[in-house]
Amino acid sequence: MSEVDTSSFQKEIIVRNIREEDIEEVVKVANLSFGLPGVAFEAKHYKSHINIFPEGQFCVEYDGKIIGACSSIIVNFEDYGEDHTIDQISGNGYIRNHNPDGKNLYGLDVVVHPDYRKLKIGRRLYEERRKLCRKFNLKSILFGGRMPNYYKYADKLTPEEYVDQVIKKKIYDPVIVFQTMNGFKFKKVLANYLPHDEASLENATLMEWVNEDYAPPSEKDYRHSLPVRISSVQYDFKEVRSFSDFAQQCEYYVRSSSKVRSDFVLFPEVVTMQLAAFSNERFPSGQAQEVTTYTEDYIQLFSDLAVKYSINIIAGSHYVEEDNEIYNVSYLFRRNGTFDRQYKLHVAPSEKSWLGIQAGDEVKVFDTDCGKIAILIGYDILFPELARQAAEQGAQIIFTPFAEENEQGYMRIRCCSQARAIENQVYTVISGASGNMTNVTLADAKYGQSGIFSPIDFSFPNAGIVTESRPNVEAVVVGDVDLETLRRNRETGSATPFKDRSRQQEAESVSLL
Repeated sequence: MSEVDTSSFQKEIIVRNIREEDIEEVVKVANLSFGLPGVAFEAKHYKSHINIFPEGQFCVEYDGKIIGACSSIIVNFEDYGEDHTIDQISGNGYIRNHNPDGKNLYGLDVVVHPDYRKLKIGRRLYEERRKLCRKFNLKSILFGGRMPNYYKYADKLTPEEYVDQVIKKKIYDPVIVFQTMNGFKFKKVLANYLPHDEASLENATLMEWVNEDYAPPSEKDYRHSLPVRISSVQYDFKEVRSFSDFAQQCEYYVRSSSKVRSDFVLFPEVVTMQLAAFSNERFPSGQAQEVTTYTEDYIQLFSDLAVKYSINIIAGSHYVEEDNEIYNVSYLFRRNGTFDRQYKLHVAPSEKSWLGIQAGDEVKVFDTDCGKIAILIGYDILFPELARQAAEQGAQIIFTPFAEENEQGYMRIRCCSQARAIENQVYTVISGASGNMTNVTLADAKYGQSGIFSPIDFSFPNAGIVTESRPNVEAVVVGDVDLETLRRNRETGSATPFKDRSRQQEAESVSLL
């Protein structure tokens, strides 16, 4: 089985630590980002940063080019107080005052190349800081933020009044709005903070994000968590007139999921059958064949959306033609620009008889920035051995895009998904659809209820339901899961079927009495 060549679509976004060979490029980006002489750190400063605290210095690489960066330091904020300057808190730019035993992460700068600001580079860097804060079990992240539009109002408003008006949405300031949208809270105005920042009149906003997972050292092992936020789309199948209409609908769901800061969004099975709505083909296998012609457009669309909205997308599934055969394939589009695919392994009877769909041959487990995941398309979730294989390969979340036309079909998916969550002590996610398109096979009637499920134990929601939608109503359901809670449950839960099953498999013989 030969695969479609997709190498031309992959332009990977990589967030990584800054290396010494990156410094010259980072300095260029910093100067372009600030657009002000004398504000950005110089090469000697960045070199000191990576020598003293390499884990706290990040850059974003896109298509081999550095397009963003940020620097951080660990401090005890109480040693500096709320009236500090950037020179004081940064050790005059060299961070020689870095305190590995401190309780706070302090952000010194975030710089983004002006040509790439629509790729949510700043948000990606903020996310890396949050991960770093959790990793080092720090109490909070603080920084002094610019007020680039303040000069327009300085003759009428004090800095404090200006910030208040921005927070109330009566005045727009791109930096303050971005920071508050990313979960930071305004504490106070810092006067004389950043020399040469004429737009802010050298003022800055002291911002803070509090790490809710912070634990005093004695409680660290017990309270540590690895939260993941998931969106599941209950997709509305309706008539579209072009691929552009389809793309617009998909972007709406992705944008909605990104707004609530989800790490994953799941679409339903054969979501692209909606494209057959404007086809003249009416024979079922012909419709499936025609949908395969949109493979490159589909890959390009979701690759772009994953990067643009900084979210990992399981883009339902799509019919793909390979070696004159058609397969049902689900794609994982990571927010760093890479993607992978999972073939459907058990073809449903209707797909065999009406569409001639062929089966894939292996279960894959995919690495992501939020743990290991697997994808079992529709009918595949009914087969326990597939989820078991995925869990044994390290999968922590199993995503199931499905397409069912009646409640009986949906209940098979839902019950088996919950069973797989219990058996393997994993989270499972299902995504279905509502609506109908009378002339499109597999879309002429839909019954869907999307949801997120967990094992059933005291550490998880009642009945193992994290969240679920109402049946047959267009929606995006959102739920938070915790991979650390999952790990502990596998070791010390009230029932430990994943661990106990492994022991049973190691038994050399079974006696039947």
